Amino acid sequence: MKILGISSGSKNGNNDAMCKEALMGAKEMGADIEFINLHNLDLKYCTGCISCVISLFSGKGNRCVLKDDFEWLLDKMLDADGIVFATPVIVKGTPGIMHTLIDRFGPRMDRGNNIIATKIAEEKGGKIPDTRILKDKVVSYMGIGGSDWTTRIQCDHGLQALTPMWKIINNDVFPWSKGIIMEDEKVARVHMIGINLAKAAKDISSAAYLGEPGVCPHCHSRNFFLNDSASEAICCLCGIIGEIKVIDGKISFEFPEEQLKHAHDTLSGKMIHAEDIQKNEGKNMEQMKTAEFKARVNKYKGFISASMPE
Repeated sequence: MKILGISSGSKNGNNDAMCKEALMGAKEMGADIEFINLHNLDLKYCTGCISCVISLFSGKGNRCVLKDDFEWLLDKMLDADGIVFATPVIVKGTPGIMHTLIDRFGPRMDRGNNIIATKIAEEKGGKIPDTRILKDKVVSYMGIGGSDWTTRIQCDHGLQALTPMWKIINNDVFPWSKGIIMEDEKVARVHMIGINLAKAAKDISSAAYLGEPGVCPHCHSRNFFLNDSASEAICCLCGIIGEIKVIDGKISFEFPEEQLKHAHDTLSGKMIHAEDIQKNEGKNMEQMKTAEFKARVNKYKGFISASMPE
């Protein structure tokens, strides 16, 4: 059993320390451990070129055109049975380097896309995507903030686990934690997060969420998009459409059971999404061949050029 710790905080700072504290807990449970700080790596931004999608849906495997340390990091992540992230809270959510990781996962790591891509590759005699992408994995997150501006961090974390359908064990927030290494109660809680993760990794099929229950009973998110209609709300993480209600002073999120098959973190929801992507990309590819499309592209290309530093 291998547990990987990933920190996106400053080197030897609070996030490194708490990530290592969680790894200490995992090691107590017999895990082999490894630690990575994202700032030691060259991770380029996702450009949205969709080359990975085209590669997947044409039976050519799981490829990205960017050349950096992401493939090394991905190999480490896929090789682990469980991963614990320690993330500094920046402007209520995750820092840019963590968003880069989330973006680079994107459609390339989506379980539904890779299931479809595997079938396409088998039928065409092409290259099958890395089978480890379809392996179940447990993951825990810790958001460490210097104040109480932490309201988006858990949803950001959940987005990272959403594409590969990894099982979240803990998704905890530590506000007002600038001096967390001196706060024994919080350190003990972090240590237990590592223990929880290692236990879950030993029996992933029975792994269950152990964090504080959120408002969404499905994904435990507390973030919602509210439509103009007072009777409709969309969970910002799993995408379930339902209704926010207040009963006896307690907030709840209720939705019809059929919405579960559309949830973004369920395999059925991912297959629906993947099929939609295939249809839309196919339609777009046909449009790109037309003279009208090329004329419109040239209109914008010729209107103004991007400014660049000298």
